[in-house]
Amino acid sequence: MPLLAVLLLVSSHFKTNFATILYYLSNGVNTILFLFQHFHRRFPFLEMNQAIEYFSLYGGVETQLTLDLFEEIILSVEIHFVQQFVATEKLVRPSYLLETPYREILTAVARGDGRLSNVYRRARIGEAAGREIVDTLLKLGILLLEESRQAPLRTHPKQSLKKHLRHYRIEPKVRFVMPFYRFWFGFVAPYREELYKGKSLAFMEYFQAHKERNYSLLFEQLSILLLAQHFQSHDPILSQGSFWNHYSEFDLLSITVGGKIILGECKYTSRPVTKKELTKLKEKAQQSGISVDGYALFSKSGFSNELHGCKDEGLLLFGLENFRQLLP
Repeated sequence: MPLLAVLLLVSSHFKTNFATILYYLSNGVNTILFLFQHFHRRFPFLEMNQAIEYFSLYGGVETQLTLDLFEEIILSVEIHFVQQFVATEKLVRPSYLLETPYREILTAVARGDGRLSNVYRRARIGEAAGREIVDTLLKLGILLLEESRQAPLRTHPKQSLKKHLRHYRIEPKVRFVMPFYRFWFGFVAPYREELYKGKSLAFMEYFQAHKERNYSLLFEQLSILLLAQHFQSHDPILSQGSFWNHYSEFDLLSITVGGKIILGECKYTSRPVTKKELTKLKEKAQQSGISVDGYALFSKSGFSNELHGCKDEGLLLFGLENFRQLLP
């Protein structure tokens, strides 16, 4: 995403000093980290799980709303996305994002895995037209592109592929820059007509049933940044992000300057992560042909005693308390 687009988007919402934003972003500070730190400075009283969950709803627009965040999150959603729906909708800018075909593309990104072909299919828009819309959204700074890091399937042009790989495409994913837009198009926009009429039952039921999914992606993004910080002093991360190939998909794969490959799994659930999760991650890595030097597990609810006692060399465990290291 062009730096200028990020600067204009963030400064317009935050009314923050332009030079300050330029300093942060030009020095390689990840946009989501900048936004999260800004959010936490505004609401320093929040516990880490509360900060993550509220940030997933309001991240990027919190200065444009009257928020106190002392109420339960379900009540906060009802206030700002039901009772004050019309006012909150005005924060979606430019306003044509709320209309066809931008709405369909953005909803497909928010509700799917972000792969471009899947976005076009979900939105029921042809690839050429879809690509043009996505390019516009990238230039506006609404979306950003996460390139695939999968190696080419062919090592030479005439190499034949196995039947199941012939139609597989190595392609990037698109992500939202600001959490607010992801929540709006993933949860709110599909119920726009009902909410205009004051009917909120379907929307609130959907939120209750799927809110963990909204929190989980943000938790993954912050986990990637936390791992980078962990390695910064002794073996900095050279390449980071999620990873997907024709075999499987991983929440996190980071490569250090020293060539180490760290594979990670992120769990934002009410249950402690057990050794079973580590075993499954190792099996997925083996099936995908990834030679791993270390594993990192991130958990909202901690880890089992068995996992804490695991003597697996290179295993890193990060709980919610560790995420405070991301704050200034």
